[in-house]
Amino acid sequence: MRQALRAELKATRLRHTPAERMAAAEAVAERILAHLPATGGYLAGYWASAGELPLHLLQMRLPPAWIWCLPVIGPARQLAFAPWRSGDALGTNRYGIPEPMQAPESCLAPAQMQAVVLPLLGFTRDGLRLGMGGGYYDASFAFRQGTHAPPLLIGAAYAAQRLERLEAADWDVRLDAVATEHEWIDCTEHRA
Repeated sequence: MRQALRAELKATRLRHTPAERMAAAEAVAERILAHLPATGGYLAGYWASAGELPLHLLQMRLPPAWIWCLPVIGPARQLAFAPWRSGDALGTNRYGIPEPMQAPESCLAPAQMQAVVLPLLGFTRDGLRLGMGGGYYDASFAFRQGTHAPPLLIGAAYAAQRLERLEAADWDVRLDAVATEHEWIDCTEHRA
C-alpha cells in the first residue's frame, strides 16, 4: 500500500512548475526562519531532487548563528551531517544525490543537530512522514522516537502532499512541525 501511495505522491510533487517550486521555497524558508530558535547551531537540510521542495533560499538566508549541513550516507542506513557552504566540494552518493565529500565518521551525528529539515512524499498533521522508503531518517533519528528531545524535526512540503491519515509503522519517527507554502503546522498540537 505504501508503494502505491509513494508513486501517487511522487507524481503529485512533480506536477509543480518551476515557478510554483520557487514560490513555495520562498514561503517555506520564511516559515522555517520564523520558527528557528535564536540560539542557533547546526541546521541540517537536504539537496532537493525529483521535485522535492528546494531549500537553497533557506540556506542563503540563515542567520549567522546557524551552520548549514547536508546529509552524508553512512553504513546501516545511518545519516551523518557535514557543514556545507555554497562552493564547497560535492560528490554523488549511490542514489545520484549530491553530498559533501566527507567520510561519515568525520561528520556530525544526528544528535548534534539543533534542527533538521526533512524531505518527504507525504505527511499528516500529527507528524507522520512518508519518505522514499529507504528508512535513513527514521533509522538516524530513532533515538527520538516517542520524545520531543532535540533536534527539532521539520518537514518541508507542498500543501498538496498532506494526507488525511497514514498508518504508522513501528519505526516511524514523527515530525515536530511541517512547513508548507501555506502554513506552519505544529504537529505536536495534533497528536492524540
